[in-house]
Amino acid sequence: MESTKAAGSQVFLGIIGVGVVGNAFLEQLERLPYPPKLILLARSSKTVSAPAPEFSPCVPFAVWDEAVKLPQLVHSNALPPAEIAAFLSSAPGKAILVDNTSDLTLARAYPLFLERGVSIVTPNKKGFSEDMALFNQIFSSAAQGNAAVYHQCTVGGTLPVLSTLRDLVATGDQITRVEGVLSGTLSLLLGDFMPGNGTSEASWSSLVSHAKEIGHTEPDPRDDLNGLDFARKLTIIARVIGMNVSRHDSFPVESLVPDELSRLPSSSAGIARFMEELPRYDGVMEEAKREAKKQGKILRYTGSIDVLSGAIKVGLQFVEAGSAIANLRGSQIVNIYTKRYGAHPLILQGGGVVVKLQQWEYCPIS
Repeated sequence: MESTKAAGSQVFLGIIGVGVVGNAFLEQLERLPYPPKLILLARSSKTVSAPAPEFSPCVPFAVWDEAVKLPQLVHSNALPPAEIAAFLSSAPGKAILVDNTSDLTLARAYPLFLERGVSIVTPNKKGFSEDMALFNQIFSSAAQGNAAVYHQCTVGGTLPVLSTLRDLVATGDQITRVEGVLSGTLSLLLGDFMPGNGTSEASWSSLVSHAKEIGHTEPDPRDDLNGLDFARKLTIIARVIGMNVSRHDSFPVESLVPDELSRLPSSSAGIARFMEELPRYDGVMEEAKREAKKQGKILRYTGSIDVLSGAIKVGLQFVEAGSAIANLRGSQIVNIYTKRYGAHPLILQGGGVVVKLQQWEYCPIS
């Protein structure tokens, strides 16, 4: 049967953040059977938008450098969130804000959009892992404005972690424990440092340096190694299953960044200094690997949530050799223990972040 689409169901889209994922997203939007109308595209210092109130012509589905050249669009500097919310909410149909950034200020403004009926789609973890009050306000504002919040990609990348957890809770199951590896970068580094099968003579610092060179870390590798991004993901999981976690830094998080190096500035010079000094601390990770080997186990960086006790922790762990977590190298895994599944967890595993997949995982536009 041929698909039909009601005239009044047109979707109007605003996108903030046009990096690697954002540009890949733009390239694929027009392939939808009924593509949305892109009426706003913004970066940190510049915004292009469709002229209101006609919202025509629309912003083309093109990479940023091409879109900003079109004179028929409205060109402006960075706009405050309240102004963007007012613009999107004036569109004659369903409006959605896609936040491709990691900006906390924008995340704190989500309620402004949601109260006006503008739905939010985002991989930005900040709004869902900072103060519990903001988390609650986001969802209460969505209910007030009859809007939706999609943040599936904030945990696990392309893995359906949050939707699975919500389905389990909605169908009456009781989640008792969640554990796993939710950092592709740390999964890759530890998998190369101490393979589940075989051995490695590579130093910790050399592996970090190589991962940075090939783009498998953040520009500042400390943002991966300090565990805080991992902690944000566990905070989101805990809240989705009904736990009251005040903040992402309210529970133990083991950093793999030496204290002295954590105080270096995040400037280019500071990052370069960090990379230069890191080899001095290789002995710390070597000792952890030796101890794991002595116990017949494998060294991994994991996180866990014990729902019954309320305990949440992130850090290095010695795991059983031959286990799924021990055999990881670059992929992510989540083990979900529930009353229904008993001693055998529901396991989600895969390569969490793939750009061509990720934009669709967090953006169900229809």
